[in-house]
Formats: sequence, C-alpha cells, structure tokens
Amino acid sequence: MLLKNENITLSQQAIYSVNNGQLSFCKFLSANDTGFTGGHQSGIYVPKIAAKLLFKEPGQKGTNIKRVVKIKWQNDFETESTFTYYGTGTRNEYRITRFGRGFDLLKPDNTGALFVFVQKNIDYYEGWVLEEEDYINEFLNFFGMSPSDTGKLISKVPIIENQESQLLEEMDKFIFSLKNGFPKAYEMSAAARKIYNLIYNHIENIINKPDQELLNWNKTEYLLFQRIEENQYGDTIRRGFSSMQEFIDVANSVLNRRKSRAGKSLEFHLEAIFKGNNLCFETQVITEERKRPDFIFPSGNAYHDKFYPTDKLIVLGAKTTCKDRWRQIITEANRVDVKYLCTLQQGISPQQLHEMKSERVVLVVPQPYIQTYPKEYRKDILSLANFIKLVKEKTLYF
Repeated sequence: MLLKNENITLSQQAIYSVNNGQLSFCKFLSANDTGFTGGHQSGIYVPKIAAKLLFKEPGQKGTNIKRVVKIKWQNDFETESTFTYYGTGTRNEYRITRFGRGFDLLKPDNTGALFVFVQKNIDYYEGWVLEEEDYINEFLNFFGMSPSDTGKLISKVPIIENQESQLLEEMDKFIFSLKNGFPKAYEMSAAARKIYNLIYNHIENIINKPDQELLNWNKTEYLLFQRIEENQYGDTIRRGFSSMQEFIDVANSVLNRRKSRAGKSLEFHLEAIFKGNNLCFETQVITEERKRPDFIFPSGNAYHDKFYPTDKLIVLGAKTTCKDRWRQIITEANRVDVKYLCTLQQGISPQQLHEMKSERVVLVVPQPYIQTYPKEYRKDILSLANFIKLVKEKTLYF
C-alpha cells in the first residue's frame, strides 16, 4: 500500500498503484459518467473489454449481477461501492456505482478528467481521478499512451492482437534498419503510417474515413514505440542498475522521449491526412509576436497578405489533451477570430467548453469521441472529416 506523501503527485501515486496492482484500467470521464446528461444511467461506465477487472465471468444477457467491494480514492478515503452488470431490458453494460454522500469526484466539472482504476485484490481497489492536464499527461507518458489508447485495460508490456504476426514482422524490419538508436518523432510517425497502410491496404480511408484513420495510425505508432523501447532498453532494465543515478538517467531518458513523441505524433498524422486530402496548408508559420500555430490554411503568405480575405483563413492547433492548454492557441494568430483545436481528449467539463465557446475556440475531435462530450455541446464540435470539408470550402479557389 502506498503511504501518503505530499511531495508525490497524484499522477505519480496512480502510476505506483498501477505498477503494483493486479489489473488496471483508465478512461476519460464522459458527461454520462459525471451525471451531466441527466440520463437514467448512474455510476462510471466500464466497457466490456475491461469487464474482467470487475467480474471473474462476463455477465449474461437477461440477468443483472452485483458485487460489493472497497475502493480507496486518491489515496485518501474509502467507499463501499458496487460493481453492477445490467443485462435486462435494452441494457448490456458494466458500471461502478454507489459512492456515498459527499462524493465529489463525479461532478459535471470532472468531465474529461482521467479515471484510473486498479485491482489490488479481488475485493479491494484503488481509484484515481486526475483533473490537472499535467497530471494526465504525466500518467499517460509514463505508460507510453496517448488519449486514444485509453478506455481499456492498461498494458505494462506491448500487446498485439489478432493480426498480427505480419504487423510485428514489419515493425521488426523497421527496428532492424535503425542505425542511430531511437528514430526522430517524425520518422516514427511516418513508419507507423507506412506499416499500417502496408498491412491493411486501405489508403483510400485517408479520404473516406479520416477520423478512424487518425486513431488507427496513432494506435500503430504506440505499439511500434513500445516495441522499439523494448528493443533498446529491455536488456538494460532486466540486467539492473549499478547505482541509483544510472537508474534515474535511464528513466529520465525514457520518459522524456515518451513525452516528446506524444506531443508531436498528432501533428505529424494530421499533416499526412491533410496532404492526402489535397488541402493547402503550412505548418509552424511565424505570426505576431513570433507565435507559431500548428497549421494555417491555405498558407503563411495568405495569412501575411493584408489583402487576403480574413474569412478565408483557418488556423488549427493540435494538442493530444487540452483541458488546460487550450488557451495557448487564442493568441497565436491575431488576424483570425475563430480558432480550431484538434484533440484526442475524450470529454471536457461543461465549464471549460463554455469558456472555449466564449473565446471562439472550436474543437475538432475524432468522430467516435464526440459522444463522450456533454450532449448540449456536441453540435459545436467538428469531426475531422467535417473540418476537412470546411477547409476545402473556404480555400477552394486558392
């Protein structure tokens, strides 16, 4: 059991908990989880892919199953809560329910927080709700995850499903070709796309299904990154360390590289999708006060041409998570009133969405994730496909 220490952040405590637990799961809390939707559902939804965290055997349609467990929250207080499988009527889902009065970790403002759940033994669990973006990123970076890798059991080692001896084979070919250690972030992203497209051979989905393609590329890169890490550091870690400083040096190197990869991969994949859709754009154009927005459509020259119509300019930022850092894009391009922000964040609190709307920030979110946002704000969120359509309409004659 982790002792409480004010010098250890919540994310570090959650990391320790996962590494010392039996099974672990994480997801972004949706509006449905936090009660903002006002629907008949209650408690935290757990997808079927993680059901074994709650029950030894899967629930059977036509029955309801419950069991009571103890959960320690934030390494601070305990609740006697219930795992429930709802299998009657139209429902077929798993939820964690019964948190008691005064439980304030499932308020509407917690929408978009990262929920981490760890099985310590069959009847005892630890739960963490990470609200601050720095904590969320620290947790995800430690396990080499991006927001699109959540919503399932946390893997401490790479897991390749089904397909996929051929996928592994292509990854190993790439790893074998590396001559100077770890590839740069753009090389990693490009390799992941190449491997994915080679195996699945649906290059047309860049145009037909860009939202799903973005998520597929992101997942493939995560798996490739893990495999390269194992190749580069596996023997060192298994051999052990001669001193604490040697361990710290290796750990810092791994974590810094994970953080760097997560921060840039979304930009590189978006760039490939935009090129595949024949969009006119430039990246990292210098604007006022030497700011550098991630994407400007149709070009930097158009942005700096005072005669070019402002309503034909589009500025897009790209951030894997954006609970706190979304405000950074507001001042990146003064000529444009409306800023677009692409994110893999699943769910954001109503208060933050209200603030974004008042600052004229429009979210661009992969289509499958839009349903994790409060219902009343979904109409204001663009899928990646709809954003591409918007860009084509505005820059048609460039």
